[in-house]
Amino acid sequence: MTRVGTEEFAFVAQLVRERSAISIGPGKEYLVESRLSPLARAGGFADVNALIGELRRPAGDPRVRDRVVEAMTTNETSFFRDQHPFDALRNHLVPAALKRNATKRKLAIWSAASSTGQELYSIAMLLDAQFPNLAGWDVRLLGTDLSTDVVAKARAGRYSPLEVNRGLPASLMVQYFERAGAEYAIDERLRRRCEFQQMNLVAPWPILPQFDVIFCRNVLIYFEVSVRRMILDRIRRVLAPGGCLVLGGSETTVGVAEGFAASRIGSTVVYQVEK
Repeated sequence: MTRVGTEEFAFVAQLVRERSAISIGPGKEYLVESRLSPLARAGGFADVNALIGELRRPAGDPRVRDRVVEAMTTNETSFFRDQHPFDALRNHLVPAALKRNATKRKLAIWSAASSTGQELYSIAMLLDAQFPNLAGWDVRLLGTDLSTDVVAKARAGRYSPLEVNRGLPASLMVQYFERAGAEYAIDERLRRRCEFQQMNLVAPWPILPQFDVIFCRNVLIYFEVSVRRMILDRIRRVLAPGGCLVLGGSETTVGVAEGFAASRIGSTVVYQVEK
């Protein structure tokens, strides 16, 4: 494999920073190589350096730039990833929201870095299996991601055998998936319940409802502190009274953004707007 040149790496890092505010620090040349090699092959380029050369041309195809940024910002995901946040959702967060919203009978949950959809579909399966009393409620399940490609995959709700075998209990696979050729398709009823939109967390946000639960896991770690603060400030404004924010295990609001109070539910730390 041809090594990514110093200038080429610097160009990609700057492009990704400008488009997504994600920082790719020195020493991550291997990441550029691994993420962009499939794009280079698909585009008929000799190697990754040739692909980056196309990006650097003033008249270069803007769609290639978009695909490069998306490839560099697509993160790892799986069904019921880390499990304990879903335990907190089942045992505390949803029951508390049901009690809080008993009169208006509305529930809204946002997966703010939904990637190819496994997190939001995991939430949908949990709600369907554990909370039959939500029948008749207005339930909104929203997943957003920077990448249009992964949003399209999430909307399709089709996964490879490898993907469904990562974190998905066999009982739920039997209950909520069916074979679709070489893939597995999620139950159409659940697929229709989940809404996926392309959204850049560092760009102006669309009008959003108030959410009872927001999962924004394993994405803030890629941003500088000032960008994390901006995103958290925006999240605080769309978190319903009594609602909870769930971050990744290595992420926190402490020392980053004001206005949040942290509490622990089992192995999960949740954040609420300070009263």
